[in-house]
Amino acid sequence: MSETAGFPAREPRPSWTLSVVGARALSPRLCEVSFVADNLAAFSYRPGQDLVLNIPLDADRAARRHYTIRRFDRASHRLDIQFVLHGDSPATQWARDARPGDTMLAEGPRGRTVVSGEADWRLFTGDETALPGIAAMVESLPAGERAFAFVEVAGPEEEQQIETPARLDIVWLHRGGAPTAPSQGLIEALAAFDLPPGVGQACIIGETATVRAQRQALVARGFPKDRIAAEGYWRPGRVGGHDHIVDPDQLAAFGRGRGEGRPAYGR
Repeated sequence: MSETAGFPAREPRPSWTLSVVGARALSPRLCEVSFVADNLAAFSYRPGQDLVLNIPLDADRAARRHYTIRRFDRASHRLDIQFVLHGDSPATQWARDARPGDTMLAEGPRGRTVVSGEADWRLFTGDETALPGIAAMVESLPAGERAFAFVEVAGPEEEQQIETPARLDIVWLHRGGAPTAPSQGLIEALAAFDLPPGVGQACIIGETATVRAQRQALVARGFPKDRIAAEGYWRPGRVGGHDHIVDPDQLAAFGRGRGEGRPAYGR
């Protein structure tokens, strides 16, 4: 394996030519597109991971965007991805117009924000961009496992039903307007949350500044850094990619410069 700038070169990700078989609106700001592909029998992923979608712009160009896998039905080889509809971004325009037979190239899966390790309880926080990932992870939990979630959306019309055998306590935060960076509502909700006893795991995702502030607050309260998966899905002024919120001594594990996921300092 070759190396670049001191980091091992990343193995090529599997690629899939996805074909649309259906699309439906879930709320005013969220739609779900269902895909199939001839080779999805070989597809393997962990709930919370995403695909790099090559959103068609024209015959010769595509915009690369990360989207979380909402669910995968292995029996029918059907893969669902949810799109937040905001503005006139390439992904929003494509999702609004998606029709059966439309195709795109996807790469992956990728991502480290997943349920991992033994835990007495799990914590999930994020905005609507994180909701598909949070829902996928919560639904994967075994019966009786304790889970807590804080999810910020525009209003009650954006809440989504999450079916899980776990014992889930979910708090929906209604901001009543456009997303802000950072989200004080999410930061304050987590600050007011009494951490349960025992070993926890936290998956903190959404807007980068919010994720960074929440991670810092958890660490300051004694939450082990290695029990926190923190990933910024978006931030103002950036187009595409994700931010892995890590400390400087963790950068080597993420292989800076080896892909769309960019390490960002936790402090």
